[in-house]
Amino acid sequence: MELCLELLYTRRSIRSFTGEKIPDEEINKILKAAFQAPSAGNEQPWHFIVVKSKEKLEELSNAHPYGKMLLNAGAAIAVCCDPKLSKYPYPMWIQDCSAATQNILLAARVLGIGSCWLGVFPIESRMKSLAKVLGVPEGIIVFSLVALGYPQSQDEFFEAPERFKEDRIHYEKW
Repeated sequence: MELCLELLYTRRSIRSFTGEKIPDEEINKILKAAFQAPSAGNEQPWHFIVVKSKEKLEELSNAHPYGKMLLNAGAAIAVCCDPKLSKYPYPMWIQDCSAATQNILLAARVLGIGSCWLGVFPIESRMKSLAKVLGVPEGIIVFSLVALGYPQSQDEFFEAPERFKEDRIHYEKW
């Protein structure tokens, strides 16, 4: 179990990839982890778009202002939401899609694949440009985009930055 913590502690955003393709079996393992994410009322309001073609990855890199790493990525996964799948009068799907995105990042780390979460929602211009590139139907929200690839540098991949901040922890009250 300590290995699980080590993988959590060493998860980082990787932006420099080798360009090597990611096998379908690995993509499916990552997607299975995404589907295991918790969701409010177990609604699972998500859809996932897997992009592997270099042409489409290039289009995505041009559609997202911080997406240049997609040019050398082995794949990308867009996490989308269908709000009609939610029974709640408030947007719990935001948390649901966040959890699915995090599971994608963690599963990639376990498999030795680098990842980077590119923020999309709630920025309208990003949501619209990515929806256009991906052919997303009306009413579906592009929530996040995750670049995936084998890291250029294994040293960077296995670094464990210290992020623990004891001054941000409160017990029983603020």
